[in-house]
Amino acid sequence: MLNLLYLLLGIGLLTAGGEVLIRGSLTIAKRLGISPLLSGLLIVGFGTSMPELVVSVDAAINGQPDIAIGNVVGSNIANILLILGVCALITPLAVSPLSLRRDAVVVIAASLLFVLLAAGRALSIVDGIIFIAALFSYLIWAYWTEKDKSTPSGAVHAAEATEIEKVPESALWSAIAVIGGLALLIAGSQVLLKGAVGIANGLGVSQAVIGLTLVAVGTSLPELTISVIAALRRHADVAVGNILGSNIFNLLGILGVSAIMQPISIKGRVLEFDQWVMLGAAFLIFLFLFTDRRLSRIEGGVLLLGYFAYLFISFFFIES
Repeated sequence: MLNLLYLLLGIGLLTAGGEVLIRGSLTIAKRLGISPLLSGLLIVGFGTSMPELVVSVDAAINGQPDIAIGNVVGSNIANILLILGVCALITPLAVSPLSLRRDAVVVIAASLLFVLLAAGRALSIVDGIIFIAALFSYLIWAYWTEKDKSTPSGAVHAAEATEIEKVPESALWSAIAVIGGLALLIAGSQVLLKGAVGIANGLGVSQAVIGLTLVAVGTSLPELTISVIAALRRHADVAVGNILGSNIFNLLGILGVSAIMQPISIKGRVLEFDQWVMLGAAFLIFLFLFTDRRLSRIEGGVLLLGYFAYLFISFFFIES
């Protein structure tokens, strides 16, 4: 019970820290004259992935590679199957900008890159550099193709920044929000890891399973919040764009930084099962977006059922 409380407290601190950090950063970006497009692409994209980043880096440094890898792979699976499934059930998600379909292709490419580099059963510093180089290439490509904010694709990332409400107005409160958000994220990661490891030991399951499920869903709450709010407001492009962008940052940014700071070994179950679910989910969302250019409620139900099936198989049929 104590470990469960640690886990829930850690998730709460991470969620609050991510929200506060994004709000403070958006105000600072506005004061510095950074465009809404770049704010949406970088701040919202990086900001919603900050819980995953802090937890994975912390886990890698502290010799818990199963949680570091499981958190990223599990978050990417949950983002598509769980979060987009829930959003599509709320309202069918019609998407039109080419950037979303471009980002869906990049999610597949990033997933394939992970499969290729993970074949060596570990991610080295060199692999981390490759991930970061790929991320910077994507960001440069995305910005230059969308720098005209009047285009539909540029409007999506610009709208991501305006989807965040109640940002601090003054420079002082913005700075406090950024520093406080980072402090909450660091504290939350420590508490969450303590609870996650305790639960894994108590249930007799591996840290990989906990990282792929409980930790992954917990660190994905910022993405869930922004995407659900966007879906309720019928801003389908923002809901889908937020998830695709987050998955790109998770794989290329988080694993890149984590591997550079500490080489990460990869467990057999991730190589044999979870990475293929992640890749399959990426291809599935690509298929849905390219066929009808929308996610219907039926397709949302398929995604959600797929996530429940993944959890069931993970806990009862896949060896840790």
